[in-house]
Amino acid sequence: MASAAGRPNTTLQNAGKPPGRRQIIPAGINTNDTLAPRAALKPLSASHPPLIGPVLVLDDVEGGLLKLSALFIARGDECPPPVEAPDGAQGATVLARFDRATVWRTRFDLPADRPSEYRWRGETYPVASDLRGDLRIAFVSCNGEEIGDLQREGSERNAMWARLGAAHRAAPFALLLHGGDQVYADEVTSGHPLSEGWPSHVPDDPTQADLADLRHHLRERFLERYAALYASPEFAWIAARVPSLMQWDDHDICDGWGSLRRRFTHSAVGQTLFGAARESFLVFQQAAVDGDLPARFHDPAGAHLGWGIRTPGLRILAPDLRSERDRRSVMGTGGWAMMEAATQKTQPAGRTLVLSSVPLLGPRLSILEALMVAVPSMQKYEDDLRDQWQSRAHRAQWQRMLRLVRDLARADGQNLTVISGEIHLATRAVMDLGEGLRIDQLVASGIAHRAPPVAWARILGALAQLGDAPLAGHPIRIGRLPGQRRRYVAERNYLVLDRRSSRWSAAWELEFSGLTTDLAL
Repeated sequence: MASAAGRPNTTLQNAGKPPGRRQIIPAGINTNDTLAPRAALKPLSASHPPLIGPVLVLDDVEGGLLKLSALFIARGDECPPPVEAPDGAQGATVLARFDRATVWRTRFDLPADRPSEYRWRGETYPVASDLRGDLRIAFVSCNGEEIGDLQREGSERNAMWARLGAAHRAAPFALLLHGGDQVYADEVTSGHPLSEGWPSHVPDDPTQADLADLRHHLRERFLERYAALYASPEFAWIAARVPSLMQWDDHDICDGWGSLRRRFTHSAVGQTLFGAARESFLVFQQAAVDGDLPARFHDPAGAHLGWGIRTPGLRILAPDLRSERDRRSVMGTGGWAMMEAATQKTQPAGRTLVLSSVPLLGPRLSILEALMVAVPSMQKYEDDLRDQWQSRAHRAQWQRMLRLVRDLARADGQNLTVISGEIHLATRAVMDLGEGLRIDQLVASGIAHRAPPVAWARILGALAQLGDAPLAGHPIRIGRLPGQRRRYVAERNYLVLDRRSSRWSAAWELEFSGLTTDLAL
């Protein structure tokens, strides 16, 4: 059966390796092995439903249509039923095969100028697909924890997802933005002799056969984590009704990826881990594989995974801060090319949102970094600070990025909004641009990660009082959320963006304090 808008409904291939990076493909690995026939697939965990999904992913907005993908994870190899869309029934395509499951994708279109719906397995799913006028967008990040996340009690872990679902029932969201750390994959390296000690111990010269076995181990454990998260009722309900747009951060790979020492990340084990994580990110978060990336991606070859979306009165830019990252660079050639190209394009009247998986505006962190170097017991946290734009290692790149977003705001002739997660706190910041313009940064983190101690929020608040102006004449000020006494709020949270009569506002849903009043943007 032909898929929506003439997109071929064929089985896809996936090498799971990023072009432009040093690739280590162990001998005996078929780079198309996601499609290799398997005679006897073991069932997915009995604790999961036999068919997980649909999870809606927005491929693009084109010709007045939402180009959508519905993702399914099926126990064994049974094909999910077709999706019934306004343009007809659409069948599913295999994205990836695993020992215990098959991942499927169905592509279909919905009109972008009015509310719509689709049907699947006898149920109707309404979608707030009208992107022209008033609009509600939700933003989440940090959906998990580093240790024991899959063992947490579901209603506690997903309490904020349940609250987000209730908010959607009251006033539907058109888009669900995910700002990174959609999964916490830190434990996937456990249980295999090559990666058990990652990253403190990395074998010098593993055999090709052992690397092949490691890749298989990692792929199966990424599947396990994504299946567990996507099967949770609180997430599943809203993910089937609100199209998602996702960007990744370090925990989607491993803690501190890119800020770790080069001898770890460029080792055979490190590259095998990155390859498995990247394949999983594309399959489970983008409903895509190499060679078949949605049109919103800046680089069709996938050397970096930054993307952009344009809708009436709105542009969303999501640079990739992980694929090309190393200890001295937050972005590489591809990421900078994407952001610089954005400044050259004429933007129709409207707001620009920039998703930065780590906060773009923040306090001066060089003081903390100096303390960590001086105090041996704190040196284990060095990678956490090096992850940030504000790290002294990234000062020149930080200034370059700030100039780019300043130029975007000036080209648009209106305020620009940066949205970030990552720090497990809620906060906001402002950078004045002059000429009546400013950059607002909104930080919402995390949706499931429990908040750090209040003392840490107070330390950051104290640093914020020192101020910083990495661009001369454009000081950064850390502000308070509406109704909050402190600059950093240590509660689980998510963000709501509202556009009403072309005016934008933001509000934070805080776990204990509740919904803030609106902040005009």
